Amino acid sequence: MATRQDLQARPRCSRERLVIGIDAANLRRGGGVTHLMELLGAADPEPHGISRVVIWGGTQMLHCLPDRLWLDKRHPPELDQGLLQRTLWQRVQLSKAARAAGCDLLFVPGGSYAGHFRPAVTMSQNLLPFDLGELRRYGWSLTSLRLLLLRWTQSRTFRRADGVIFLTQAAKESVLRVTGPLAGDCPVIPHGLNPRFRMAPKAQQAIDTYTAEHPYRMIYVSIIDQYKHQWHVVKALAALRSEGYPLALDLVGPAYAPAMARLSDTIARCDPQGDWMHYHGAVAYTELHDFYAQAELGLFASSCENMPNILLETMAAGLPVACSDRGPMPEVLGDAGVYFDPECPEDIARTVRKLVASPELRAEKANASYIAALEFDWKRCADETFGFLARVAEKYRESPAPCAAS
Repeated sequence: MATRQDLQARPRCSRERLVIGIDAANLRRGGGVTHLMELLGAADPEPHGISRVVIWGGTQMLHCLPDRLWLDKRHPPELDQGLLQRTLWQRVQLSKAARAAGCDLLFVPGGSYAGHFRPAVTMSQNLLPFDLGELRRYGWSLTSLRLLLLRWTQSRTFRRADGVIFLTQAAKESVLRVTGPLAGDCPVIPHGLNPRFRMAPKAQQAIDTYTAEHPYRMIYVSIIDQYKHQWHVVKALAALRSEGYPLALDLVGPAYAPAMARLSDTIARCDPQGDWMHYHGAVAYTELHDFYAQAELGLFASSCENMPNILLETMAAGLPVACSDRGPMPEVLGDAGVYFDPECPEDIARTVRKLVASPELRAEKANASYIAALEFDWKRCADETFGFLARVAEKYRESPAPCAAS
């Protein structure tokens, strides 16, 4: 097997095609899987000088990915086992596997990498570990410990990487406040949006055309978690209902148990009969657009995000949006939404009341958010991502190889 020095010393033609490796060892569900599924489905690596992409992942991960002529899916048995086995494989075997596959660069979208293959590019997709204020919401718990460990491992990975992709400028600034300046290039490449979420804005009706039997429906899609503040949203809408507004709320998403307990307690006090507050639990990504289609207004009350994909989906669905004023949300939504403090039910109620009372304002914001969402495209994301990976790989090819003694 060729050593690192052998590969670096091997003469290369400047027109030689690149091979990119992707580490999906610890990607099993959620946003990380969705990102790779959409990215590889939209990608065309050939114009960037890339002839082949090799990806290592578990059975479930690889099953979600598209079949492309240039995509080589590889399944080490360890990647269907527990976290310890997967981490050991990544630490010990991944670098060897990448060399054996002839990779010119390793892309690690999961954010944590302890191997020694170079060059390596990673991504920042989870901002929670870098926000101590949000971490405190979990108290002394295994979740806090896990997030602190991620803070250490990802900070170490980012500092050692040859490039780090950020999803928003706000998230990049938050991470760099913790890590300090990074040696590698750090582009901002936002995620894209699946076209099935795009729906033309509806005609907006006056609120007095809605009734208890035909309420004005609002939707908030997100995991029930400490920083998502669904209980504050429920309190705000309960206050508006007490003023006579015929509102209903659909909550969609899986749940973190302590946060779900807090939400359940709030629902029991605000809607004990289950008349207007409906929690649907986790819904498959492929079915989410059907829930947006039934709504009249979108809510997003998170206080910590890296790239708020759910906000993008809500915008693309042609809905007026009442949104948290924290983090990257104003960067993504801009002037196309109306903002509130996600930890203040009174401010949430004020913002929703402002939208509900004015069909003209709703129409203006729905059209603006729909147009703004058109800028987020997976083809653009894939082109920018593989273009960046190719540039880093070529730069590393052209750099002087370290001497054997070093």
